[in-house]
Amino acid sequence: MLRVPGRMRAMAFGVLATFVFGLSGAPVQAANVLEKLVYMSGANFDGDLPACEAALGKIASRFAHKESRYWNSNLEILGFEKVRQTAFSPWAKNTIPRRFCSAVAFVSDGRKHRVDYWIGEDTGTIGLGWGVEWCVAGLDRNWAYNPACKMARP
Repeated sequence: MLRVPGRMRAMAFGVLATFVFGLSGAPVQAANVLEKLVYMSGANFDGDLPACEAALGKIASRFAHKESRYWNSNLEILGFEKVRQTAFSPWAKNTIPRRFCSAVAFVSDGRKHRVDYWIGEDTGTIGLGWGVEWCVAGLDRNWAYNPACKMARP
C-alpha cells in the first residue's frame, strides 16, 4: 500500500476542493456595503508615529526578557546614546508607515552595541497601536536579521 505524507494529502485535498468549487457554477458576489465598511476597509494609515526615543524602554525590556528566557543570559541594556531616525516610510505609498531608527546601546557586558529598529503603525499587539522590531548587533543569536542586523534597516 502506498503511504502518502500528511502534507501531500492536505495539498491534494486543497487542489481537489478548489477544482470542485470552481466547477460548481455558483456566481461570485462582490462585497456588500457592510462588508466594505467593516471587514474590507483597506489601508487606513495616518503616519502618526512616536519619535525614536519612545521605543527604547520596550527594546530594553524585551532584550532582557529574550536573553534570560531563551539564551540563559543575564545581559541587559543599561542605556542608549546617539538615537537617531534613519528613514521614514521609505517604501511604496500605502504600505505600513514605519520609522526606522538606530542607536548605540550600553550593554551589561561592558560593551557598546549598535541597535537598529523600526516603529510601525498598527503593528502592536493584535494590530493595535504602534509596535517595534529591533536587533542588537552582535547579539542577534538566532540570526533573524543577519548579517549584522542589516535586515532591520530600510
